[in-house]
Amino acid sequence: MTSAAPSSLLKVEEIQGRGRGMVASQPLKAGQIVLRDSPILLYSTLPFSTQSSSSSSSASAACFCGRCFRTLPPSILLDSSSPAVLCPSCRHHRFCSSSCLSKALNSSHCSWVCQALSRLQANSLLLEQPVELQVQARFLIAAYNLANVSPSNFQILLSLQGSPDDTTIAAAQLLHPLISSLCSLAAISPQNGFSLELTSALLAKDKLNAFGLMQPFSIDDDQRSVRAYGIYPYASFFNHDCLPNACRFDYVDTNPPDGGHNTDFIIRMIHDVPQGREICLSYFPVNEKFSSRQKRLTEDYGFTCNCDRCNVESNWSDNESVEGNAEDEEEVMDDDEDEGMAASDTEDNLQGDNSDFPHAYFFLKYMCDRTNCGGTLAPLPPQGDTPSNIMECNVCGKLKSGDDFDIDNEQDEVPMED
Repeated sequence: MTSAAPSSLLKVEEIQGRGRGMVASQPLKAGQIVLRDSPILLYSTLPFSTQSSSSSSSASAACFCGRCFRTLPPSILLDSSSPAVLCPSCRHHRFCSSSCLSKALNSSHCSWVCQALSRLQANSLLLEQPVELQVQARFLIAAYNLANVSPSNFQILLSLQGSPDDTTIAAAQLLHPLISSLCSLAAISPQNGFSLELTSALLAKDKLNAFGLMQPFSIDDDQRSVRAYGIYPYASFFNHDCLPNACRFDYVDTNPPDGGHNTDFIIRMIHDVPQGREICLSYFPVNEKFSSRQKRLTEDYGFTCNCDRCNVESNWSDNESVEGNAEDEEEVMDDDEDEGMAASDTEDNLQGDNSDFPHAYFFLKYMCDRTNCGGTLAPLPPQGDTPSNIMECNVCGKLKSGDDFDIDNEQDEVPMED
């Protein structure tokens, strides 16, 4: 079992009723980067039935590098002399460069993975299954390959939280015979022994710990799709909260800061927290309604959320929204400010008070107002001891002034850099 924290800023602790979680080992500042994490395992969300199709829609869905998941520009896909490289064996997987192909052939797309995926591509039983099962088959191939190429990372995967339930056991019963026959081709035998129980356990770890590598934001799309899933060994320790104090930034198809990889995560603080406070992320956009949040948390993660926000919103009607209640509370807060109430005093009340919607401040200051975004705003990293007054959206990347409640004032917006 791993319990080592990624830096001196955080520590992993057992939290009553919540399992292991990340806790601040010192006071943390708004905008402070508390984690940089790279995946130990990545796998595509593309179903096998789609990959084998020659339709234009399928082609557009398969235009990512098979290793780093960077988008391959249309000019590369259409030009046979372009740098895009096809796997020489399966001819299904494309890579953005010969370097990416070379690295993949020695790790994530080694000869066994290539052969296994090709066989699953032609398996009529699997092609008849729902997309979710096809994607789970991809995960199992990646997981058992990890056992072969990096036993230490495979043990980290097994140390993560998650126990088999009826859903993962049923999936394992269908997929294990397929994966078992493929593993025998390469004599893959994990230290724990290849078994139905191990396959069930792996699917449970994936269900609770996989992060989606999201498509870059587009204002024309009201639903961002997932390009790939990954297991991030440290990010997996963050528990969920419907009013998080940190948020995840990824930089897919951009130039990651500090020369990071296309699939890296950065976790930044949304606001100041004291030493000893648990650091939480939201597992989905913070503007989702109570019923939707509870449904997703129950079905996908197996727990019911009883945070302060959920306790308040459980009494709302289905027609009420966080935006509407936040706008109503803004008028009350404006009156309070006229009487000398400081913004820091308001932020101290994020944990709750006696109003109908005590968390309005969070949505007014930290929720992006761009159409179809639903992202969370966090300050840019502080420069030394000087906090930044520029907020960045973790979904669309929009930058704007951090004035407490002047969220809609266009003159406060800061242009995006090229």
